Amino acid sequence: MEGAEERLVRSASEEVSRQFKALVDAGDVDSLKQLQHLILGRLQDCNAVLSHFNECSERCYAEVSGDFSRSTRLLKSMKADLDHIFVKLRGMKARLQATYPDAFPGSSDPEGFLDRRPDLESPLHPAEDPRHHL
Repeated sequence: MEGAEERLVRSASEEVSRQFKALVDAGDVDSLKQLQHLILGRLQDCNAVLSHFNECSERCYAEVSGDFSRSTRLLKSMKADLDHIFVKLRGMKARLQATYPDAFPGSSDPEGFLDRRPDLESPLHPAEDPRHHL
């Protein structure tokens, strides 16, 4: 009995398969296969290019990361030194202005007079941007 049931299932599946084949044109299936193969080739090419780019980027990063870290540390050190120097200069100017008030004419506000550095954190206006005049 199991053999008859198995033959029945097999014939039913073959019939379903034939009906599916009748619904889909063989030329369309071949066209889809060719398009899929073309897309696969392009994706593999893109993957190879991206892998090469990643390897190149990794090598370049390894070459410049040490220099970049050293330069960053140097700039941070320079900024700290300059901040210290400006603090000292402000103190000296404040003492000079307290000792010789008429030595700095036109400035009654010591803070406004002492620190004329531009604020590097705020964006420049076009009129203040040195590149604007080029």
